[in-house]
Amino acid sequence: MGHQFSGPTDPATDAHWEHPQPRKGFFTDTSICIGCKACEVACKEWNHNPRDGDLDLTGMSYDNTVSLGASTWRHVAFIEQGAERIAEAKESGRRLVSLGMPGIRPAETGPEPATATMAPPLTELGGLSDLSSTDTAPPDTPEFRWLMSSDVCKHCTHAGCLDVCPTGALFRTEFGTVVIQDDVCNGCGTCVAGCPFGVVERRSDGTAAPTLRSGERKGEQPEVPKRGVAQKCTLCYDRLLDDETPACAKTCPTTSIKFGDHDDLVDQARERVATLHRQGMTEARLYGANELDGVGGTGSVFLLLDEPEVYGLPPDPRVCTADLPSMYKRAGLAALGMLAAAATAFVVGGR
Repeated sequence: MGHQFSGPTDPATDAHWEHPQPRKGFFTDTSICIGCKACEVACKEWNHNPRDGDLDLTGMSYDNTVSLGASTWRHVAFIEQGAERIAEAKESGRRLVSLGMPGIRPAETGPEPATATMAPPLTELGGLSDLSSTDTAPPDTPEFRWLMSSDVCKHCTHAGCLDVCPTGALFRTEFGTVVIQDDVCNGCGTCVAGCPFGVVERRSDGTAAPTLRSGERKGEQPEVPKRGVAQKCTLCYDRLLDDETPACAKTCPTTSIKFGDHDDLVDQARERVATLHRQGMTEARLYGANELDGVGGTGSVFLLLDEPEVYGLPPDPRVCTADLPSMYKRAGLAALGMLAAAATAFVVGGR
């Protein structure tokens, strides 16, 4: 099997592992995340990642890590929403999967008219069960809510960071995940530009200007290991080799972060979306479960309660190398055309 740049595939087999393992991944259910940031702490402790920045408050709600980075491989975002935005999220969810024209009817009435049927669900939602016999009237909309979401590297089926790395520092593991070898990385930053999610980052000391004092207190900066090389989540590859659960998933107190075989997690995610829809939470939707998207689906699948952009996720991610085969063909045709033109000019000019 040759290497693919797009479309459904088994990434470990595509990487020519002789004995590939079942693909592993995460399913992050944001509907039960409480924003405790235990996953952030567990990730930093297990991977010996230094702190980010100079212990300053950002003013961004309770989120002082701001985003994923070279030293923050799990990031819990806090997104504050009012009633108007919540209503818009519910409506945009209804447009993803048509729920017909549900309503409350007396118990003695007969079945719904045949016209109140559901439209086929989108591939992204993977086929939800029939909800036509269920009361889908949404509950009272709250006036305020926090969307809390633990973000992480997506471990894409087609990983742009891996495809563009010139040194081979990135590799596909037998579990289908993507890992950076810090002792091979030369810090060129090509992978940073190649990631459509902005996950990969080169590690600095986390400050805008170099600090003069060394230490752990405010105004001081501890020694930062592996400075200048690209870093990101490894899905705890060292733990996978020992058949252990990644640190973040093992620490999560609400099971918002679930770890396991990728295909099983996608099935669980689709069932969870169907359950939430039956409860009237029409804003629920999946992200990363569609293997026909621009990255071939992701190893980290998310259940979102609003549009991806609200969480800082691209609505239609596309790996930068997806068009390479067609670009090579066009370049080849252009080269042949130039050769033909040069040959014609040589023959005509020689007469």
